[in-house]
Amino acid sequence: MKRPFFLKRKPSPITVRFGHSEFLKINADRYDWRDIYHWILGQSWPEFAGVVLGVYLLINLVFAQLYLLGHNSIAEMRPGSYPDAFFFSVETLATVGYGHMYPNTIYGHTVATVEIMVGMFGLAVITGLIFVRFSRPIARILFSKVAVVGIYDGEMNLMIRVANLRHQTMAEAQFRMIMIRNEIVKEGEEMRKFYPLKLHFDHVISFPVALILRHRIDQDSPLYGWTPEELKKADTRLFASVVCLDTVIVAPIQSQTDYTFEEILWNRRFVDIYSEKPDGRFIADYARIHDTEPSPGAA
Repeated sequence: MKRPFFLKRKPSPITVRFGHSEFLKINADRYDWRDIYHWILGQSWPEFAGVVLGVYLLINLVFAQLYLLGHNSIAEMRPGSYPDAFFFSVETLATVGYGHMYPNTIYGHTVATVEIMVGMFGLAVITGLIFVRFSRPIARILFSKVAVVGIYDGEMNLMIRVANLRHQTMAEAQFRMIMIRNEIVKEGEEMRKFYPLKLHFDHVISFPVALILRHRIDQDSPLYGWTPEELKKADTRLFASVVCLDTVIVAPIQSQTDYTFEEILWNRRFVDIYSEKPDGRFIADYARIHDTEPSPGAA
């Protein structure tokens, strides 16, 4: 008999975070067992270790019970001893075989054979998962804590700073910046609209240290003609991303961030973090990555 609709249990919301934004998905499946590989890789290291340990214990508990079901299936095992059956399962799963206990019947040999096969396949799967987790590249890219709007080359610009935290040069870095805000559309509804922001440059061949991304606020800019008060009322936000090639492991990496309106500073610019030594080498002061100063010429 079907459960009445008013007694049906509603699935709990699924939380998805991106930067400062948080979304709650409702009426969506929490798990898709066909994609368990992606789910496992998405867990934190403590969660991953907990899953592996839980599966390992469950397998041994199940096989220990199977050994106990067979009468005298394991020689030298105390009758009805669950600890003996459990530790014999551990030894069999790991193919250690200390020799004190051993299968004594066809049933015992059959269960032990199945467990050895499970152990071989399980070891291959766990080894592959651990290798993928260790080999997965991590983007060591630092974005400035704030975005600034100030004068550059005689015009107002929106600027953020991006720094490479690796001690090797990144290659073929691609930069993107997008703005979203609330606007009233022709149908009279308030909608979130997305605007790509054109940068002075959106690609560099080599990305060794840090640089500033700039969007000129001219007549072609979606920011042109908007006051800070209007942008605040429209709940304006910025999103920035970088995709580049790690030259050590030769793999693409990606990082992204977002800025709320409160994290956009007006009539400011980033301080210069570079200085040059007498021998021609440049110094980059990472302690000043986020520092700003008043923008000359800004109203």
